[in-house]
Amino acid sequence: MLSKAFDNIHLHLDGAGHTPQSIRNFVNIVASKNDLFYQALQIAPERARYCKKLDAALVEKLNSSKPKTFRQIEDIWYEGYSQNRDARYHQSRYVFLNLHAFFTGHRTLELRGFNAGKDGKLHAGVVRSYILLALALNNQALTQKSASARKVQADNPKFAMRTYLNRIGFIGEEFKNSREHLTAHLEGSAAWRFRVAA
Repeated sequence: MLSKAFDNIHLHLDGAGHTPQSIRNFVNIVASKNDLFYQALQIAPERARYCKKLDAALVEKLNSSKPKTFRQIEDIWYEGYSQNRDARYHQSRYVFLNLHAFFTGHRTLELRGFNAGKDGKLHAGVVRSYILLALALNNQALTQKSASARKVQADNPKFAMRTYLNRIGFIGEEFKNSREHLTAHLEGSAAWRFRVAA
């Protein structure tokens, strides 16, 4: 168990293999799942200041302009901020998917949406689930030809999350525990989209 001091977990992924297209994929993947991730990971409203959802205008601009270089993505990322881009604690970093570290020389993609829950303690299986999810999201961004920012169906969040996890490789007994952790706080039925859980 982790102490209450570690109530926020930020995971940094190596960005060395990324291309402008894979960065746009990552942004679209997260944008399409924003609401689902916030429910599944129990991102509390008081954390919203430091872990905002991706801005819809930023996502729209990335998709309409289809940038071909990192510099073009960077210009879109920092658009609207008066703060110097090189500032360590730049305001743009306080989102679920933070690209600020990628653009300032660290070349990492940061996922800021993981926390210890309401009791301030975290089980090792939950931490493992967070790491596996971050790695799977990164892999999807890197290997998928393109990704849409269109929001997923929300009539049964538990089913939506389970089917998404299966799609990105959380299949079989090896991932059973992680699937359970990542769907535990969602309403609905994991097995049936249009039926309530028994």
